[in-house]
Amino acid sequence: MKAVMVQALGGPEVLAVVDRPDPSPAEGQVLVTTEAIGVGGVDTLIRSGALAAYGYTHGDILGNEVAGTVAAVGDGVDPVWAGQRVWAFTGAAGGGYAEHVLASASTLVPLPAAMSAVDAVTLGSSGIVAHFALRHAHFTRGESVLVRGAAGGIGTMTVQLAARAGASAVAVTTSSAERGDRLRKLGATHVLDRAGAGAGDAPAGYDVSIDIVAGADLPSFFARLNPNGRMVAVGAVAGWPPADFGKEMVAAFRKSMSFATFSADTVPAPDQRAAAAELFAAAGRGELEAVVHEVLPLEQAVLAHQKMEAGEVLGRIVLTPSGT
Repeated sequence: MKAVMVQALGGPEVLAVVDRPDPSPAEGQVLVTTEAIGVGGVDTLIRSGALAAYGYTHGDILGNEVAGTVAAVGDGVDPVWAGQRVWAFTGAAGGGYAEHVLASASTLVPLPAAMSAVDAVTLGSSGIVAHFALRHAHFTRGESVLVRGAAGGIGTMTVQLAARAGASAVAVTTSSAERGDRLRKLGATHVLDRAGAGAGDAPAGYDVSIDIVAGADLPSFFARLNPNGRMVAVGAVAGWPPADFGKEMVAAFRKSMSFATFSADTVPAPDQRAAAAELFAAAGRGELEAVVHEVLPLEQAVLAHQKMEAGEVLGRIVLTPSGT
């Protein structure tokens, strides 16, 4: 089979198409013939070496979610899965950039008949992160939400879910007016620049901030939280925040603000499956949109990562194997 491997840690050019033996499912696993492969921000972080301390290194095959057809099942897996179209979570470097992928049967979600594989990987893990990040922030109807770095897959899903859940305001930071217009159509009420400024009618503060960017500017966004405001970091596409980032929050001690990180790794598999199934159902009802930036062949994974790092992507880039 064809797969895309990280030959060395570095820029997009370190990705290479290689031939690998077709894998065989072990106990509890299934083999999925991929139709669509999601490309996410965590893929670029792993490839660059930013997450090397977590054990990700060269030789990995990236890709944490796929959609396709179950071609074989391992021992202990209900044979009813064979031949079904599914969405599957494979893990941060779980081998998703390939024509055939192993996944734990515990992650599988059947695809509705009318749902494309491309839409499934656009809604899947991004929607799961957005859904549980809002829950982690204890968001409730009527509260205001700021989504920092809203143009990516997680951001576009957070905007939609917050608006759908009754947020009083959904402000977004983004890099251009054109992106802002697109985000308004998804439910954003106020469009800010990357520094969090630019909309005179925007709320002075927010009850919840979902931060996908992190980086050196994260501390400045504590000033944009209301009393009892909660900031939840779900990504670090701009790198880690400074070591003393909490000083800004502590300096405003009397506002009772809080900061938390969130990873979907802490969510039990049954809860993730239930959330994904509801996301797919909501999309089928026309309540959510799968925001697909571009579909590229698997062999163009380098181009996909170049576009991600250039900040060109609104929504999700999806890879498809040749002939799909």
